[in-house]
Amino acid sequence: MRIDQQVLQSFLQEVKVESQSPDDPVVVLHTPYPWELVGTGNYAAVFAHPDYPPVVIKLYAPGRSGWEHEVEVYRKLGETRSFPVCYDSGEGYLVITRMNGISLFDCVQFGIPIPPRVIEDVEEALVEARKKGLFPHDVHGKNVLMDHGRGYLIDVSDYYKNIPDSKWRDLRKAYYKVYLPFLKDRGWKIPLWVLDGVRRGYRLYKKAWRLFQ
Repeated sequence: MRIDQQVLQSFLQEVKVESQSPDDPVVVLHTPYPWELVGTGNYAAVFAHPDYPPVVIKLYAPGRSGWEHEVEVYRKLGETRSFPVCYDSGEGYLVITRMNGISLFDCVQFGIPIPPRVIEDVEEALVEARKKGLFPHDVHGKNVLMDHGRGYLIDVSDYYKNIPDSKWRDLRKAYYKVYLPFLKDRGWKIPLWVLDGVRRGYRLYKKAWRLFQ
């Protein structure tokens, strides 16, 4: 599904997004009406328009590169069950499928059980991506969605990087060794400050580990 070019160009002229730190999500200074901010990442922000519910626009912040690589990743993925589809693209933006569901990060935060099928779906999707010549990268709890008990992936912007990345392997290990036996069916809500602390601690641990390699 494509967005009307007049609507698209008006949005691109009015929206204001900036990257204040490469380690933190971009900052949205202005979202033109009737667009809605869906979410932010370290490179880009995602917006939706009420007249085009099946899709979203992923807009890279000025100065942040990589949108061309992401377009190529989507070209290689094609149409799949597990990933969004890219319908249109231009300088610094992509029009992609709006994926429904709740992130694994939010599932843990709100005490929503994550069944093993979700983890298995992600494993199968990553195998599929590798078979298509891609290198799944930066797969973590905020980039995996659960919808009706099935797993889906978003944010494939780094799948072109042929470098080691253990985030998903570590998350999967934590799921089977900690979450599944101790947390899954208890309905415990984990405070955001605890989850952010774990995320920051993990990041520091990985940086320290690389220093001693």
